[in-house]
Amino acid sequence: MMDDSGMTYPELCLENQICFPLYACAKEIVRQYRKPLEKLNLTYTQYICMMVLWEYGEMTEGELGEKVHLESGTLAPLLKRMDKAGYIRRVRPEDNERKLMISLTEKGEALKEQARSVPNDIRACIPLKDEELLALKGLLDQALAGMDARASGNKMSM
Repeated sequence: MMDDSGMTYPELCLENQICFPLYACAKEIVRQYRKPLEKLNLTYTQYICMMVLWEYGEMTEGELGEKVHLESGTLAPLLKRMDKAGYIRRVRPEDNERKLMISLTEKGEALKEQARSVPNDIRACIPLKDEELLALKGLLDQALAGMDARASGNKMSM
């Protein structure tokens, strides 16, 4: 990219950005999830919430939001739809009505068995060798953990 004087700014070229291939791959992977998740009557975001609940069990809305990196304003309507579909229960404990506890229903727990094929369906869409995919996941996990740590540090210093 050149400015009016003819100088080049490689830092502003799309091909030099890490953000764009991450964005484009994430968007494509989410698109690939649509078909297998339609069978489960779940969106991608609902699916990741279900995976957390299948793994960890009951938790607060805030804990779930932290695990899936979603703010309450995005998570609340999503959980409301999942509750209406009968997959989860949202309950405010009498001793602390500010908390909202999220747990699976029998229907939500049963969905786990149906969801077992989804990871293999998605794996088939990604043209990387297993070791390349593991290396990529490791790097992304490391980057995310570092960004989370920086965000936590920034919150503490405010």
